[in-house]
Amino acid sequence: MTGEIRAGRLARARGAVRGLIRTRRRAVTAGAVVLALAAGLGTWAFQGPLDPKDRYCWDGWEEDSGPAILGDDGFTGDDGHSRTSKGAAPTPGKRAGSCTLAVHSSHTYSDGDTSVQDTTVTVTYGRAPMAAEDRLEWLNRYLGDGAMPLPDGLPGAVDADRGLIVLPKRCDTRDGRPGAVTLDARERSEPDEVRPRTADLGGSRAVAELLVAAANQGMEKAGCAPAKPLRVTSPLLTLPEKRETFYSDPACRIKGLDLDLDDDTEADVDYQVGAVTRDMQSCSVRIGRDDAEYLDALMVAQPRLDALLVGVTGEKPPARGWRGKGVLGAGHQVVRAQCAGRPTTFLMLGSPQRESTGHFAAFSNAVAQRLGCPAVAPTTSGEAGGNH
Repeated sequence: MTGEIRAGRLARARGAVRGLIRTRRRAVTAGAVVLALAAGLGTWAFQGPLDPKDRYCWDGWEEDSGPAILGDDGFTGDDGHSRTSKGAAPTPGKRAGSCTLAVHSSHTYSDGDTSVQDTTVTVTYGRAPMAAEDRLEWLNRYLGDGAMPLPDGLPGAVDADRGLIVLPKRCDTRDGRPGAVTLDARERSEPDEVRPRTADLGGSRAVAELLVAAANQGMEKAGCAPAKPLRVTSPLLTLPEKRETFYSDPACRIKGLDLDLDDDTEADVDYQVGAVTRDMQSCSVRIGRDDAEYLDALMVAQPRLDALLVGVTGEKPPARGWRGKGVLGAGHQVVRAQCAGRPTTFLMLGSPQRESTGHFAAFSNAVAQRLGCPAVAPTTSGEAGGNH
């Protein structure tokens, strides 16, 4: 046998092995057929995919592409696996769309009992709600609590079960409002029981990857995709601290943000310090085992995120002595002012009405001081507050 013949056979054999490695699943009979073809035809039989991957949500997500929810780890039961998606993609004529990925599995125990897992991931392509109060609550849902900013300069934030990204200006609606993509996940353990904040998509990093992939595909379908797709390459920030029980310290360690609760309630309160960056800062306070919302405070200065809030503050200062434009309502307070050279929006949701303005002033002035800009709310000397 000459060297050339041996080399040719060796190359064909190596090609066959590489083809087998690339094949994720195969039936025994099909494998035998493939091997027979390989023996007679060299590597040709392995050039095409034998087990193509499933794709979901406008073809933006591929099976086994990284996030746990797209792989076998997304199933919590041992039998009855299924993963499907449905929904309409945006189009150049209608820059709005949605998709729902449904992941189902079940587990049967030795006594015959069965537990069911139903995880749904909903992606929405469109714009923020029109009404001011609805828009504030919508934005706080994605930026508040434990959400962390997206890396690499991307305008948005993610948590373990939700996320938001604002699209480039070329994807703005015809009336000039920014377009955005949101992601929400939830899980049911029983047909009528939704378990909040329990959906496991593989962590915040996986949520960021799913969100950006959906945004890229949505922009492609809508006809406004940038020349280079959006990418998540850098690590995500981590929380500055975990959720802590509130006793006598000011909430989120912000001077002046004292809740003045009775002893019984105070012992059942905890707060979460979220993002603390130049683009975002958040603080949330919850009461009771059900995590009832008591107070949410948020600062937004990232330009594309802040653009979502244009129009919610009115055209005049919220009250005498306040800087910027805003509204001090019963259920929400918001003010938008120049801070550190760019428009910055401060908002607060919840908090009892008799205390809400004081809480909002304490938060806004503390954040303004951290950013190095003048106080937003009226204050006497030495009472502007600051972060500890």
